[in-house]
Amino acid sequence: MTEPTLLPPANEPGLTLTPAADLPRDGDTPRTPAFRREAARLGGPTTPFPLVALGGSAGSLVAFEQFFRAMPPGNGMAFVVITHLSPDQGSELAQVLQHFTPMPVQEATDGLHVRREHVYVIPPNRDMSILHGSLLLFAPTQPLGRRLPIDFFFQSLAKDARERAVCIICSGLGGDGTLGLKMVMENFGMVMVQDPITAEFDAMPRSALATEFVDYVLPASELPARLLEYVRHPPHRPRRDEDKSGQTKPAHALQKIFHLIRAQTGHDFSFYKRNTVFRRIERRMNAHQIVDFTHYVRFLQQTPAEVTALFKELLIGVTKFFRDREAFEQLQARLLPLLRLKPDGSTVRVWAPGCSTGEEAYSLAIVLLEALDGVERTKHLSVQIFATDINPDAIDAARTGEYTNSLVPDVSPERLRRFFVKTEAGYRVKKEVRDAVVFAVHDLNKDAPFTKLDLLVCRNLLIYLSAELQKNLIPIFHYALNPGGLLLLGPSENLTGFQDLFQTLDVKWKLSRRTEQASSIARLANFSFSLGRHPLSALPASSSPGPMQPANSPKEGPFAALVQRLLLRHSPRPPW
Repeated sequence: MTEPTLLPPANEPGLTLTPAADLPRDGDTPRTPAFRREAARLGGPTTPFPLVALGGSAGSLVAFEQFFRAMPPGNGMAFVVITHLSPDQGSELAQVLQHFTPMPVQEATDGLHVRREHVYVIPPNRDMSILHGSLLLFAPTQPLGRRLPIDFFFQSLAKDARERAVCIICSGLGGDGTLGLKMVMENFGMVMVQDPITAEFDAMPRSALATEFVDYVLPASELPARLLEYVRHPPHRPRRDEDKSGQTKPAHALQKIFHLIRAQTGHDFSFYKRNTVFRRIERRMNAHQIVDFTHYVRFLQQTPAEVTALFKELLIGVTKFFRDREAFEQLQARLLPLLRLKPDGSTVRVWAPGCSTGEEAYSLAIVLLEALDGVERTKHLSVQIFATDINPDAIDAARTGEYTNSLVPDVSPERLRRFFVKTEAGYRVKKEVRDAVVFAVHDLNKDAPFTKLDLLVCRNLLIYLSAELQKNLIPIFHYALNPGGLLLLGPSENLTGFQDLFQTLDVKWKLSRRTEQASSIARLANFSFSLGRHPLSALPASSSPGPMQPANSPKEGPFAALVQRLLLRHSPRPPW
């Protein structure tokens, strides 16, 4: 396929793009001699470069003009512009943007490889993603008005460019881009938003700001200067185990950061994986142009708001309805035999730790309510899901049960009709779904577990925790489940070392059944339950399920007695 000729800047001759198949991949590692020779032959880069995605809809053209007029040549970045274009709109956006920048501007074509200091524009009536630095075009799967092309691209950009990704939200209606920017942040990229006051339509910028995962908020004309500062002058990062003099970095620097977070929030992150924690801290340091860890400690001491920002960033978790749809389908199939064994009039108890803003918890409620359709003719069962998270702001958001239109691609039309109510801002879960879930703040690292469970869903949380904490939690999960209860983990998590406690049902989606094997007393005794209040003690009695009791399993004998003593000693009864 011959690539079309780019519109040339006024002072430069015309340029043509090399087909993607002939270009070296910017993400390729290691940098082999063949890669470097081919890159040099094609005039391409031998090192990765930042990829900047600008998203907007109504009123965004003015913002794009201000941005590109202020972005100088020689910036070393590639730019992708994603807007809401109706199928009948022409493809004049590239020509219009070319008037604002000396960089070559082109409408994207399928398989086109991005190059630094080029601008690419999404075509009308297409969704677009990026893989190994190449732009891929798709026919839309959602009708006009329900498409979210900005989220679609941001999510692929986050995975493809990771820390090289920069996303910018400009003027527009709705909340497109909000989910995608969370994923960019989760993968250590950078997020910028046009100041809503300067936006012609402020809904999209304000939706992005509501996530609290935004690095910079500025008028569109001022974004380039800050972006260049971020890209060209990142702080020099010494090795994590060495300071600038080559000596071992003081071990207490990280411990001081943990102390400051715990003193302000009450939560201990010393059991989180060090690599993830370091990268989050370094990302915050980069945003503030701070070079040394010791200087960042001082900054945290002097700036309580930064402690809060770091705390929230450590908790970043991208969630959506029915994430990994096949996993939920497998779960629903395995739930049916379990539900048929439940006595008439009993309650199906579920615990979903790390629930974030509630999408997964409500997805579980929907799956269970649908599964009950198959057994309701013979018995009446109720559903009670304990959805917990360490972040109180996320719990508050989850309790509202209100979500933007970004959920539409993940929820079938049938489920939207049955389980959701359309609102002006998006959708709200119906009462039967909301009533099935009890939300509470809970810290897996210190709070007592929920027990007598039929299902425990802990997806994509263990991967952030240290091996030591995981080793202590899996026996707790085993004990919390009823005999034959189900455990669902994330696709990157496993039960290595605990195969005796769980029988694998689905290898791909990490679905297992609790075995009759009794956990060892030593395994459970390693876990130190908090002396603090019970996670549900702050809820009004009318919304709480009542005191939790350890599961009764006579086969476990002294082990059950030990757990009961631990729970009673470290988790006082709620005051009802």
